[in-house]
Formats: sequence, C-alpha cells, structure tokens
Amino acid sequence: MALWKVTCLESEFPGMWQRWFKHQSVGIGWPPQDGYRLEGLTPGGRGWATARAALKAIRPGDTIVVALRGHRVGRIGQVTATEVADNQWNPLVGKSRDYPHGEMGRRILVRWDLTVGPDDRDMVVQLPRDARMSSGELRPTLARVHSLPVADLVAAMNDSSNWVGLLTHFDYERALSGYIAAYPHRLEDGLLPHPNERVRERVFSDRTRSDVLLEDRQGRPVIIECKQGSPTKDNIKQLRGYMAHVEKETGIPARGILVHGGSRKLNPEIAREAEAQPCVEIVQYELAVAFSTCA
Repeated sequence: MALWKVTCLESEFPGMWQRWFKHQSVGIGWPPQDGYRLEGLTPGGRGWATARAALKAIRPGDTIVVALRGHRVGRIGQVTATEVADNQWNPLVGKSRDYPHGEMGRRILVRWDLTVGPDDRDMVVQLPRDARMSSGELRPTLARVHSLPVADLVAAMNDSSNWVGLLTHFDYERALSGYIAAYPHRLEDGLLPHPNERVRERVFSDRTRSDVLLEDRQGRPVIIECKQGSPTKDNIKQLRGYMAHVEKETGIPARGILVHGGSRKLNPEIAREAEAQPCVEIVQYELAVAFSTCA
C-alpha cells in the first residue's frame, strides 16, 4: 500500500491538528463552489492539479502521515474512506468572511495508529535528518512519499527522543528565558543574575547573543540557552561558542546549560557530544498551566 503525506496548516488554522485527530479525518481545500472540480476542466493552477491527481490516486488501505512545519509529524494512520468528491464538501473549518464556503472540506477518513508515536496527543515527532521526506514531497498539500519507507518512519516516530511539544504560536523560548532570568533559583539553587552583565540576550562582539547570563555559587558565569525542541549538535556547538566568548570577556571559565522541551531520553549521540569538553549540561523542562474561575 502507498504512503501519503498530508500537510496540516497549523500555523494558519491553530488547533487544526487536534481537530483532525478528534474527527479521525484529514482535509484539504479548493472548494467546488469556487469552481475547483475533481473531474473535467477546472481552474487552480499547478497546486490544485497536483492535489487533484493525488485525491484520485489515494485508496482505502493506504497509509497517511500528518506533516507539520519544521520536519515534524503528528500521527500515522490507515485511510478508511475518501470523501473528496465535489458533492461531498464537508469543511473542517467553518464558514467566515475569509472562507465563505469553509475550508478543508475534501476529507480523507483515517484510523489513527495509536501504537505509533507519543501517547500524549499534545506531543508530535521531530523527524531526525535520516528519516525526513524530500522537499518535493513536503511542498504539495497532499503527496505520495517514495523517499521514506514506512518502517523507517515508524521507527523514528517510536523513538521518544524525537518527541516534542506541538505548540506553534506560543513563543516558548523567549517566555522560558524570561522565566529563568526572573527566577534563576528554580533552575538551580544558588543561581543569580550575573552582577556585571546584561541578564537578557547578552550580545557578544561578533553580534551573536545568548538567552540568559547568570552566576552560580562559586562565582562562575552560567550561560543558559533555551530550545523548544530536542537538543541538537548544533545547539551544543552554539552554546560552547557563547561559553568561549564569556570566558574571553570575564577571564573565568563559563558553564553552559542547555534547557530544552524535548524528551528526557537523550539521543546517545547528543549525550556524547554534550559530555565532551567543555561539558554542556542538558536540562529538560515541562510546561504546566492551570486555570481557575475567579470567585
């Protein structure tokens, strides 16, 4: 059976992936009311022509994976039916001034495989470099995937070190660095804002900048770098560069702490890189928000 990729426009329609998950279906646009026809002559250009060909080719029993921005994927599942004909328009986005006929009304019904990927639907999978789709497969809204075997995709999705938060519109990194700057002792007892340097976004002589600059109990500078997803080798190298800058400016060897929102289970390659000298400490954070009704 074929493997297909469908792009979820989470940045344009916040919450769309959660809606797809709940309705056990994915959807694409091109409303028939605007003249886009699955059969016969139709406007729409190359985008609609590519999507239309894919809609005609996809079959029940095929596998489909939800793609999000930044080489992330949501779930993988099996196509159970297609409701994509012009007379089956059933929008997942309601009607509005901008979308008088709604949006994403050509639905592909899916049975999600809940044994693959994170248990928490607020988590998604950041595909590693060796398990990513080609740019030609990522560009269209709906495309068949030839570059990535299903088994490799499943293996990447089941590796918990690739699991990251779904949040796309919340400025995680800036909010986290602001929190650490205000409450450094929550990260490590005894941490304080550095007495002689600007705490937030320290700008070095080469115009690079760190997130937060603190000082520990021994008076050593501590550079905090915040990342929303799982740490990478480039993140560690970036932080080591900041550590070298601070040591050069202060004359004191600096510590580096990389705070990330990925999995607690580190990729072994990343763990080895962090342990090399100068060592970079890696800390995972979790965001918890509680709401209560005012009396």
